[in-house]
Amino acid sequence: MTTILIFVGVLLVTAIAGIPIAFGLMLAGIAMLWQLGMLDWQSIALQMTNSADSFPLLAIPFFLLAGEAMNAGGLSRRLVNLGLALVGHLRGGLGYVAIVTAVLLASLSGSAIADTAVLAGMLVPIMRQSGYPMGRASGLIASGGIIAPVIPPSIGYIVFGVAGNVSITRLFLSGIVPGVAMALALTATWWLMCRRENMATLPRRTGPEIRSALVDAVVAMMLPAIIVGGLKFGIFTPTEAGVVACIYALLAGTVIYREITLGVLYECMLNAVRTTAAVMLLIAAAGITAYAITIAGVPQQLAVLLGPLAQHQTLLMLAIVVIVILVGTALDFIPTLLVLTPVLLPIAKQAGIDPVYFGVIFMMSAAIGLLTPPVGAVLNVVCAVARQQYADVVRGVMPFIVVQVLLLLLLVLFPQIVILPGRWLY
Repeated sequence: MTTILIFVGVLLVTAIAGIPIAFGLMLAGIAMLWQLGMLDWQSIALQMTNSADSFPLLAIPFFLLAGEAMNAGGLSRRLVNLGLALVGHLRGGLGYVAIVTAVLLASLSGSAIADTAVLAGMLVPIMRQSGYPMGRASGLIASGGIIAPVIPPSIGYIVFGVAGNVSITRLFLSGIVPGVAMALALTATWWLMCRRENMATLPRRTGPEIRSALVDAVVAMMLPAIIVGGLKFGIFTPTEAGVVACIYALLAGTVIYREITLGVLYECMLNAVRTTAAVMLLIAAAGITAYAITIAGVPQQLAVLLGPLAQHQTLLMLAIVVIVILVGTALDFIPTLLVLTPVLLPIAKQAGIDPVYFGVIFMMSAAIGLLTPPVGAVLNVVCAVARQQYADVVRGVMPFIVVQVLLLLLLVLFPQIVILPGRWLY
């Protein structure tokens, strides 16, 4: 118990002091090892190296570069234009555009922050001009952004798969149905809200305009099919899928759309390197924490606390969902995965829960943490891009958080909704 208090205390102090979370995790792990009398600097260096030395993690820089190339090469913009052409004329049509585009972008990049920034940058000005209530509209865009960690290719699944030794391919394929379900839940919620609002609509596009937008976006829409099909039929691994996505996006942006110049390519690579460095530093730092947590026997202690629920898988999953969401309110997305995966996954396995199913539910729970104050990384992105007050966006996002939590509870009560499609696709 003392070890856990030291871990939580160091994390809180470093967070309040404004120290980056990676260094906070390092200090927390070092403090735990010191308390246990097992502080060895060579072991710390070895754990950091071993945590980052993983072939599947190579997928992260490739998918990040692919996302940068898609944004710079015009693929993301063409997807937004397609959504505007199809449903922009409906009441609240820009909200439906945001949801559809969020799903399409999620199937391309796998980064909630990047997808949210693209959605907000392209749709917020149009929504404001059309008289949409901006707090609610910003909340919808933020809620659409968290679909990215659930639908493949997801950077979160790569990190979880490496940390928990779970098949990343199975995680990718099992996340498709829950991700689409999240989009449908947002669509139903937005429809109910729009019935009470008098929102301006865009002019209906003509048939030729719709066909033109569809043809313009078909190159971008082919990429998800290539990735899922390649994984399904064993043509390439998740890491190789990242390379395929990267090459495809670069070719589309340079050869087909011709919007990526050498200067733009340099900026794309620089942004991808910066983000990759931040993620890998987090993974390396979490290696110290995971090592200390294992030595301290934290998983065993938590297993004893959750022991009465071990015979009831549904109750155990509900307890785990609550823990992950609560931790997600204080920690960012990747640290939540890195800290809780080695603690909670062994408990789930011991209770006979499918680790792939657990991974999908875990990912959805951690993604909801991106919407919850005080951290709420996605909320901060929307506020910055839309120039909205944080409190207004929080109020606007609350109905969507409730709906996503209800969907999560439904998937916990009926796990076959996740398990059966995932096994069929695999």
